[in-house]
Amino acid sequence: MLKFALKLDGVASFGLGLLTLLIRPEVGMPVGWQIGLGSFCVVYGLGVFFLGTRAVPDRRIVLLVIIGNVVWAADSVLTATMDWFPLTGVGVALVLAQGLAVLGFAVLQFVGLRSAGSATVPGTQPRSRSLA
Repeated sequence: MLKFALKLDGVASFGLGLLTLLIRPEVGMPVGWQIGLGSFCVVYGLGVFFLGTRAVPDRRIVLLVIIGNVVWAADSVLTATMDWFPLTGVGVALVLAQGLAVLGFAVLQFVGLRSAGSATVPGTQPRSRSLA
C-alpha cells in the first residue's frame, strides 16, 4: 500500500504541476507563483514516484514526504482563507480540493508506512523461552 500511495501522489503531483505550467488557469494567483508551484509539483511528483518504485522505500524520506504533505494541506487551507492572494471562487475551490487530496495522500502514506513497519520478516520472530 505504501508504494501505491507514493506512486499515486507522484502521478497526481506531476499531472497538477504540468497542467499548471501549460494552462495556468485564472485562479487569482500571480503567474510567477503558478509557474513556481507548477515547477515544484513536476519535480516533486517525479521524485515521489521514483521513491515508490524502490523495493523498500527509505522510511525517513517517506516520513519527510508525509510531513511535507500535511504542511502543504494546512498551507492550502490558509491560502484559501487568509486573502494572501486575490483568489477567484474557482481558485479557492481548486486550492482547497488539492489540499484535501494531498492530505489524503499523507494519510495513505502514513497507513502504508505503519503497515510496512509492522510486517514481520521470516526468521525475525523472538524465540520462545523455555522454563526448564
